[in-house]
Amino acid sequence: MRPYLLFLADLVQIQHDIQAGLPEPLLPDVAARKRAAEFAMPPLDRAQFSYDDAFGTTFDRLLRAMQPVEKPDAAAAALDAVMRAPPMAREAMILNVLADSIPVEAMAEHIYVAAALQVHFARLSARLDAKALVPLGDGMCPCCGGPPVASLIVEWPSAPGARYCACSLCGTLWNQVRVRCVLCGSTKGIGLQEVEGASGAAKAETCDSCHGYTKLFYLSKDPAADPVADDVAWLGLDLLMRDGPYRRGTFNPFLLGY
Repeated sequence: MRPYLLFLADLVQIQHDIQAGLPEPLLPDVAARKRAAEFAMPPLDRAQFSYDDAFGTTFDRLLRAMQPVEKPDAAAAALDAVMRAPPMAREAMILNVLADSIPVEAMAEHIYVAAALQVHFARLSARLDAKALVPLGDGMCPCCGGPPVASLIVEWPSAPGARYCACSLCGTLWNQVRVRCVLCGSTKGIGLQEVEGASGAAKAETCDSCHGYTKLFYLSKDPAADPVADDVAWLGLDLLMRDGPYRRGTFNPFLLGY
């Protein structure tokens, strides 16, 4: 696991580094965003994704920047495959990531595609007016409609102890009340499980209604917790839950092989 975590650390750093000077991503026009809000639809419609100059530059920069990075053999072969892939194959991988439906036999290749899409959609969501966003339903990001990767229990002065779900694609945080299932909205049969002897920084919230679980990260225990990175780092929590009655209900493209 250590080589993979080091590889992901480099990937995340590159996601940050490549953003300087990228072309401006194109938001849907104001009328389209207003219609989306009126019908409780995400303003960033994944189904209408456009492979524009901004994303093309983002994708190419990320792939080139990852070439010199030390990586597992499988990740190196996957990078080469993505760089050599024709446009139609790349578009197919993009659609897989946006549909949260990544084929098992090509998980390694899709990691790079997902990383580029995360950068692109984070830049798009940052340009939206937060006051114009509307709730879309349980477990749905108000910006892109995607599922959460995990939740943070924050200690902000304005919202101590509040829960914020984190989008697996665009990184948006949205508030959801605690003791309510992120996946189905039920308030019945909600429980918490954690690794015995751990710090209490990470717990699995379980739901007896839908039999799903999601991870909670407590900033009071680990102020530097990151929902995507710590979801991978706390793989032990998933292993604890594997033999129980609950299924993982969230999506993380970097954790699909485990």
